[in-house]
Amino acid sequence: MKEHDNIAVAGLTDRLGRFAENHPRLLIKLGNLESAAYGDKIRRIPIDRPIYVCGLARAGSTILLEMLASHPDAATHRYKDFPFVHIPVWWNWFLARASRESADPVERFHKDRILVTQESPEAMEEIVWMAFFRDCHDPGISDVLGAETGNGRFEDFYRDHIRKVLYLRNGTRYIAKGNYNVTRIPYLRKLFSQARFVIPVRDPVHHVASLMKQHRLFCDEERRDPRILDYMRRVGHFEFGLNRTPINTGDRARVERIEELWRRGDEARGWACLWASVYAFAADMLEGNRELADSTLLVCYEDLCGSPQEMLEALYSHCALSVDRETLIRQAGQLSAPSYYSVSFSREETEAIREETQAVHERILRLSQVPPSQS
Repeated sequence: MKEHDNIAVAGLTDRLGRFAENHPRLLIKLGNLESAAYGDKIRRIPIDRPIYVCGLARAGSTILLEMLASHPDAATHRYKDFPFVHIPVWWNWFLARASRESADPVERFHKDRILVTQESPEAMEEIVWMAFFRDCHDPGISDVLGAETGNGRFEDFYRDHIRKVLYLRNGTRYIAKGNYNVTRIPYLRKLFSQARFVIPVRDPVHHVASLMKQHRLFCDEERRDPRILDYMRRVGHFEFGLNRTPINTGDRARVERIEELWRRGDEARGWACLWASVYAFAADMLEGNRELADSTLLVCYEDLCGSPQEMLEALYSHCALSVDRETLIRQAGQLSAPSYYSVSFSREETEAIREETQAVHERILRLSQVPPSQS
């Protein structure tokens, strides 16, 4: 990826991505062969309290991932793991031996001040979920995976996959950013009873403004270069752009309403309805299950920017990651409210957003004030 006024996807990345997308069963088989090849090297690695950062895009999940991923115990996916995420050890073995020029950090696709390289942590886990749950981004089908969900083939593959990431990155704590995991928290907690979940939350007006900015940006770029659209689909990003798909939190009628609002051009209300759907689901889940509530930390974006050191202390404590004061101060100094866009809604749009989200936002704010369990 080159620094450029426009988003770019390298031709080789596009071709390899197309192959991976068209052969998911082959890559699952190769992933299982890789796991068998490494045998005891990975099977004896414990999966200790994996950490999941999830929620609605543009709420601060990337910066939270970057902060957590800098911890010496952390193991995460990276940009370079695409497209052969299913075989992380073999693919990284190849990359280490291939001729690759080092690249300076560049601003990521989103043009939001976050600089990345191929070594930066990134949300790549969704590729594995899509390989096993083929309908997981069909808006007509619920995205909710509860404690009653069972998929033995996926669960065996997924546990081995996490162990391979830990082995590859020489870490002891697996950390994944995946927006769609918010509807899978009960299932993930069934798989890993000591898992930790972090859900970033943002004031709805500013959140919707950020989502709309990103949607316009990606629509423009994907029309200019269809390879960008293909890349976003292959990595499992349907949050914005021409492939935009609302998360189905179990209410098909709500999904249809969101789609209808977008179709008729009522973007602000449509996004606000999606915001309310996702965070109402999270609130219902946390209010209805004390154990899930204890394992989940809600991080308010405005608090993270306004009181960064305090919020980072809470974050690391919740995730059971020890961190020194010098690191906290340094990371806190990197956080500030965004200045690269402004909210320019009409009065009617602002009122529509508040109308759709106010009740849910108040619930979320109350829940965010409940101290999480540190057990």
